[in-house]
Amino acid sequence: MRYSTFFSLFAALLMLNGCTSTQPLLDETLSNFDNVYNDGEAHFVDGELQLIAEKNWFFSTRKIYEDFVLEAEVMMPDTSEYSNSGIIFRGQIIETDKGTQIIGYQVDIDPSDRKWTGGLYDQGRRKWLYPQHSTHSHPDEDFVTNYLGEWTIEQGEAYNHLTWNKIKVVCKGSDIKIFINGLLTTHVKDTKDSKGVIAFQHHGSKAYREDRDKSNIVRFRDITITPL
Repeated sequence: MRYSTFFSLFAALLMLNGCTSTQPLLDETLSNFDNVYNDGEAHFVDGELQLIAEKNWFFSTRKIYEDFVLEAEVMMPDTSEYSNSGIIFRGQIIETDKGTQIIGYQVDIDPSDRKWTGGLYDQGRRKWLYPQHSTHSHPDEDFVTNYLGEWTIEQGEAYNHLTWNKIKVVCKGSDIKIFINGLLTTHVKDTKDSKGVIAFQHHGSKAYREDRDKSNIVRFRDITITPL
């Protein structure tokens, strides 16, 4: 009887551990994802998620996630075009007069001279939450606390262009943390959304739109999520 009880408890712990273990999001068929837009392409190439789009576009998970650790690596393209990307998390899929859209928290990936990679943008709603933009920041009562103060040179230098960069997002309740290459770049308390999809961004390419030139491909790899 004691052995049976012990075995049952052990099996239950294994099942619980399996529910909270780290899960890869990429496979060859991209079975965990949906393309809810018509403006871009996503391909699985040599273990990578490769994205190209005509205009601002997001490639979304099918599943909704609540509390988690999301990890991924990104490499931005070597291009003379404007190049920007990001990862939406706890995103909401909505219907508008312009069609289906994804809105929500976004880790910005910003190779420009501004150097705001690892900042927090609210796609389709409040825009820049951290750091604050002079005209494109509209925090509301849901944006409760910024724990890090002003954006620093160290935060701006966390991203390294034309190489693989590690991104980590930790969401636990209203507490949101973003790390770039191990450096904490964002830590806020925000109560707007408690769960939603994860979506990977391509900001759009004129060269692809006009000539189907794919030199502006954004690449992600080693995408995993650990439910908390």
